[in-house]
Order: sequence, then structure tokens, then C-alpha cells
Amino acid sequence: MQKQRVLLLSEGFGAGHTQAAYALSSSLRKLAPNVQTKVLELGSFLNPRVAPLIITAYKKTVSSQPRLIRMMYRSNYKKSLNRLTTLALHRIFYTRTIQIIRQLHPDVIVCTHPIPSAVISRLKRIGMLNVPLSTVITDYDVHGAWVSREVNCYLVSTDQVKQKLLERGVERNKILITGIPVHPNFWERHRKEDIRQQLALGNMPTVLVMGGGWGFMKDEAVYSLLASYREQIQLIFCFGNNEKSLEKMKKDPRYDHPNIHLLGFTKEIDKLMEASDLLITKPGGMTCSEGLAKGIPMLFHKPLPGQEEENSHYFTQQGWGTPINSLDDITVWIKRLTENYDEVVRSRQEVINHIAGYRPMQSAQAIIDLLGNTNFIRK
Repeated sequence: MQKQRVLLLSEGFGAGHTQAAYALSSSLRKLAPNVQTKVLELGSFLNPRVAPLIITAYKKTVSSQPRLIRMMYRSNYKKSLNRLTTLALHRIFYTRTIQIIRQLHPDVIVCTHPIPSAVISRLKRIGMLNVPLSTVITDYDVHGAWVSREVNCYLVSTDQVKQKLLERGVERNKILITGIPVHPNFWERHRKEDIRQQLALGNMPTVLVMGGGWGFMKDEAVYSLLASYREQIQLIFCFGNNEKSLEKMKKDPRYDHPNIHLLGFTKEIDKLMEASDLLITKPGGMTCSEGLAKGIPMLFHKPLPGQEEENSHYFTQQGWGTPINSLDDITVWIKRLTENYDEVVRSRQEVINHIAGYRPMQSAQAIIDLLGNTNFIRK
């Protein structure tokens, strides 16, 4: 049987977009062994010297100028990237995109970030490309930048996101509610005690603290409060790629304790969530979705403007998470873990039972269906 090729395009502006691409890639190969996948952070692949500089500048802006990011997000909230912007992106940063696509010869292109989606849409619009394009919206909100007429299929998290796309003129038959794709590992169930033993963790109430792939969560007051409970609970701090913050904490004697574990980037987040009883995190779309798959209760720390604010709002509405408005919110949860642990375990099982009807492979199946759609003829 001839292999079918799926090209998954992302960008490095936050780890979640690329994680979604890899999650889809894994699910596709699991569902259909005849499907061949390739994941690329397109800008970094085409411009390996320039892209890291742009991403670093963006990262600094997000962390130091959140009001500016909020203003930019809101001012263009309902606007698609206009033709002049997509032309500029293509001419300045993505000039070799068509050559790469022709070389890889994909049967379907999937974008998990709005910029490559806009670039591929432009190539289709001007007649240089005729490949089915699916765009996966990786948050619980939809900015106008995701929307292009040339997208053949949108995969979205919720009915609310679908409604927002409809309001922006997207045809109903182009929108599928599939949930945000997470790696199949997050849907597996294991005995907590076995995972703790495997990870060399103690068998006691455990709090996992994550700042996202960029390690954006820096809050001395929160860290200090958590450390004050180190005799009663186990703490796991994940700093992602933020090596500077990790090294700083390692040198602080308050965190030199058998019940405190300090980690950098790790590929075992699924196991760490399974082993933990509470997740304190930035509410990125991917992290929230992974946490939901594991049924772990979540506390949301200072959402970044835009998508994270909307993610926090959605999960709070559903009862799957709580924003941290004061240190008291953390103290309440520590008391639950130390005084009513069985109740916390029961509540988590209720969430797992509630989401048992979810189909974690829906996104991958939608791509496979798109591969089999003979209405699309590849040039």
C-alpha cells in the first residue's frame, strides 16, 4: 500500500503549538500505519539563524510587556491576517516554503499555528498549491489570525470556538469539534503508586508546578508558600527550558529537601501529572488539555493576555480549574491535600469518569478522513 504523507507545520512561539503537532503525528501513526508524518517548525527550519532571535524577542516582550500583548491581541481580535501581511511574511521569512512542500510532496498539510496556516493559505489563493489544508486551533478561543478562506477544515476544541468561527464567516461544514490533540500517553491510566515508584517519588500528597515550555511562571511568594509545606506535601517544580530559574532555585537552601524535586525540560509530563494530586500552571491550551486528560485539578497562575485568559475562563466555567487570586487559594488546596486527601482522589476520579466519553483520536481521524476525500485533487 502506498504511503500517504501528512506535513504538520508549527512555529516556536510557545511550546504548545508544536506539542499539538507531535501529538497529532503520534496519533496518526497509531491509527493508520500507512500514513507518513513530518513535523516542522516552518520558520525555524527555513531560517535557523534568524528565527531564534525573533522568538527570543517575542518571549521577552510577552514576559515584560503583557499590557502591550493584550492590546495587540484585542485590537486585531476579529481580523484575519490581511493580504499585505501574508505577502510580507512570505517574501521576508517564508520564501522557500513552496520548494519545501514540493520536495516533501504531502497529501495533506496540517497547521497548528496561525502563521504557517496563513502562508499556506496564500500559496493556495494565488494558485501555487492545491493541497488540502487543515488548521488545528490550539486554544479555547479563536483569534482572527487563524481564519483564512483557503482552509479546508478547522479542528477546534469546543462548540464555543466553533460558534466564533461561524460568526467570522467560516462555513459550518468546514468546522469539526475534536478537542485539542494531546499525546496518546495522556489518556493512559496507571496506578499512582507505580508511577511514583518508577519516578523515585515519595508516596504522599503531591503538587506539580509548571510554567509552560518557556518556564514563565516566576513567583517568589507562591514558591515560598509551597516550600513552607515541604514536610507535609511533595513538590515537583518543572522549569521547562528556563535553565536560569532552575539553577537559581537549586542554589536556594529552602528547596534543598527530600520532598522537593526540581526539573528542567522533561518528556515525562504525562507521568508527572499521573503521580501528582494538584497542578499549578500557566493555562496554556495544551497544558490545560493534558491536565484534563489526566483528570488532575488545576490552579491557574497569572494567565498571559489573550489566549491564556480565555483558556482559564473556560476551564474555570467547566469546574476543571481555579484561578489563583490570592495565596489563600493555594493554602485552601494544601489543606485539602493534607486533611481531606480521599475527597481529592474521589473528585479526580469523577472528572476522569466524566471525560471517559471523549474520543482522544478525533483530531487524527479527521485528518485521515481528509486524506480519503477524493474531492481534493493535488497538483
